[in-house]
Amino acid sequence: MSVKRIAMWSGPRNLSTALMRSFASRIDCTVIDEPFYAAYLKASEIEHPMKDLILKTYNVDPKEVAQNCVESEVNTKIQYQKHMTHHMLDPFDRSFVYSVSNAFLVRSPEKVIKSFGKKIADFALKDLGYIQQVDLFDMVCNKVGSPPPVIDADDLCANPAVILPKLCTKLGISYSDKMLAWSTGSHSYDGVWGRYWYRSVNKSSGFIPPEDNFDKLSSFQRNLINEANLYFDRLNEYKISF
Repeated sequence: MSVKRIAMWSGPRNLSTALMRSFASRIDCTVIDEPFYAAYLKASEIEHPMKDLILKTYNVDPKEVAQNCVESEVNTKIQYQKHMTHHMLDPFDRSFVYSVSNAFLVRSPEKVIKSFGKKIADFALKDLGYIQQVDLFDMVCNKVGSPPPVIDADDLCANPAVILPKLCTKLGISYSDKMLAWSTGSHSYDGVWGRYWYRSVNKSSGFIPPEDNFDKLSSFQRNLINEANLYFDRLNEYKISF
């Protein structure tokens, strides 16, 4: 059976788990949750919540992970791969992206940085994935000759019944209205890190704008937002519109 393998590239706190829930609601689709997370933690030596458990549970070899993203056995017509762009460290071979269908999920740096700061205290621009997201986008553009699909998380939440069908069309798959809703709680395909990171999305059963009850921006956050906007604005030019 021919399998459509979709790699969705986003940074942290981009509502990427909600979009994974959306695709997992299709009867013709299976999903993979952040396959490079363990390899990223191993190679970067960065400290993250639940690091030891993640390293023990998942493959830490980026070459093997990449191969699995292209060749692993799939029993459905579609495989949806939820990827974090900051997991793609410079030494990792990214050429597997040429063997899958790529799409990009972006979100306003102000909202990402405020949300991420509630979970991780010490971080830099490279930890948010914007630079890597543009690098991957350019890789795909240069290979394919045209820009891959880009969706904005805020647009997705505001009007999923419009954005999702357009996304599916660009990906060359049919749209299903099952993508608009899912059951609350954790799901079997969630990574073990979901216990820490997915508490908010586990309360949801569809696309709703997240609460923006954040503290006042610090000078560090404002500077980081200005840096990130250079990359966000570049991708946002290509986003699917209403």
